[in-house]
Amino acid sequence: MADQKMIGVYGSANTQPGTPDYEEAYSLGTYLARAGYAVMTGGYGGTMGAVSEAAADAGGHVIGVTVGLFRERGLTPNPWLHEEIHLPTLAARLNHLIAAPDAYVVLRGGIGTLAEMALAWSLLQVAEVPARPLVLVGQMWREFVPHFAAISTITERDVRFLQIVDDARDVVGALRGWWQNPPNVPPRMGDVVKTPPLGDV
Repeated sequence: MADQKMIGVYGSANTQPGTPDYEEAYSLGTYLARAGYAVMTGGYGGTMGAVSEAAADAGGHVIGVTVGLFRERGLTPNPWLHEEIHLPTLAARLNHLIAAPDAYVVLRGGIGTLAEMALAWSLLQVAEVPARPLVLVGQMWREFVPHFAAISTITERDVRFLQIVDDARDVVGALRGWWQNPPNVPPRMGDVVKTPPLGDV
């Protein structure tokens, strides 16, 4: 386990068994486990449950990051976790979900999924976390990223932190490709243009 790369997977908690999104998440868990990766999710149901179940079925190591708020509301972790990391607040949970993995894979989701993707992207942009793959899966992201780039203040350099693939079958190849040839994207250092010290020419 010490040398095994861990992949953080993010997606909707509302994804229902039998839907295309659930099947995609299950396929992703299978591919990641068969490729030798451990998987980390938020530990509950929906996409998290599908990835966890598939990875466990394929012999992979499954980690779930749970939170006190959801426990208080009666939610229980999915039954396929080999390791549960329980944190007291959503902020601590989100921080761990972004700081701990060696790579990120983001499936279709809602506000929580967008928050996880955006935080990972932001911390990569400013090098708060070391460079690592950030893979977005599916049509949602193919439509979202160009639209966001067109209407926001981000640059082409910022978009280079992302890899967008069509489906779960492409994820393992995208991860391996990134590690074999990491893109050289300089981090953003801030918005202020620094003036040189007095006396510099």
